[in-house]
Amino acid sequence: MSYLQVTWTDPATGARGYLVIDRLVRGVSSGGLRMRAGCTLDEVRGLAEGMTAKEALNYDPDARYVPLGGAKGGIDFDPYDPRAEEVLTAYLFAMSPYIERFWTMGEDLGLRQSTIDTAIEKIGLQSSIQAVYPLLDDEQKARQRLADAFAVDVDGVSLDELVGGYGVAEAALAGIERLNLRNPTAVIQGFGSMGGATARYLARAGVKIVGLADVHGVVANPAGLDVETLLLSRDSHGGIDRTELRPDDLRLDRDKWLDVEADVLVPAATSYAINADNAASVRAKLIVEAANMPVTAEAEALITALIIPDVVANSATNSWWWWTLFGDIEATAESAFAKIGTNMRRLVAKIVDAESPRKAAAEIAAAAVREIEQRF
Repeated sequence: MSYLQVTWTDPATGARGYLVIDRLVRGVSSGGLRMRAGCTLDEVRGLAEGMTAKEALNYDPDARYVPLGGAKGGIDFDPYDPRAEEVLTAYLFAMSPYIERFWTMGEDLGLRQSTIDTAIEKIGLQSSIQAVYPLLDDEQKARQRLADAFAVDVDGVSLDELVGGYGVAEAALAGIERLNLRNPTAVIQGFGSMGGATARYLARAGVKIVGLADVHGVVANPAGLDVETLLLSRDSHGGIDRTELRPDDLRLDRDKWLDVEADVLVPAATSYAINADNAASVRAKLIVEAANMPVTAEAEALITALIIPDVVANSATNSWWWWTLFGDIEATAESAFAKIGTNMRRLVAKIVDAESPRKAAAEIAAAAVREIEQRF
């Protein structure tokens, strides 16, 4: 049972918002805030439970960072609506008592960290992660370390937008090696922070990206897309600039992303993207869950592909914040990528041969939670 559930209604627009704190560790929880039309309390509750597992999976008893509890926020509103920033600001103001003391939060589906930071400043809070400050040995140095990391640019993209997708790419590469896939191809649904970085680092590792999907549709090319050009020209919501497509690149309807044949499938956008209605269309040998809860339980029962679950594959964004803040890594891309790569390969190796990788990950997380509770 969750520690706390909060439901909010925006008086101006009628938008609904939710906060679920699944667990507190040392009095603090961690989990992002998403905005999408149709977001529900059940969805946010499931995501909060997943965050508890995601935190615990990266537990290292010798590290400065001790995993926090899991939480999640969600707003049922269209992020493309011109009133979206006003709704976000109103939601954060309503949730400010929790942000001050219990809930540390960053970007998730439909929101960018810069947008959240602007709203946080507007309502007079210090930071979206200020609840964790009392746990730091030297708050000033820790905050400067994180600020320095956020200022790092890697080939035209900020480091904070790359760490999550880099981890997904490392998880995918571990899966590719385990399945011994030769000349692998990949399709990625979603081209925001997570999907964009996943595409970049898979392409750089030699994986041919044959399909990308955004809110406007699908672009595909069996010979491989020019990922870097599309990455650097996308809009703030991960929309692909169609004027940058090459003559032989194909444009398909947005519901055709499973029709593009590939060895690796990376759902990096919405929850429940692969469900009982479309599971039969999945032909990939490997699915790497970059999004949170993208494959329903009903769909998973129908799919023969190896699935690397979200609590493992997309955990790097969350952990990178804390590794940096607590001083377990330096504020550099090299330090971040080395830590993420090592951790992701270790986690995937522990679950990839299990009958149910998702169950194996849950068992590892539960054992870590028990150990953390005994220590604190």
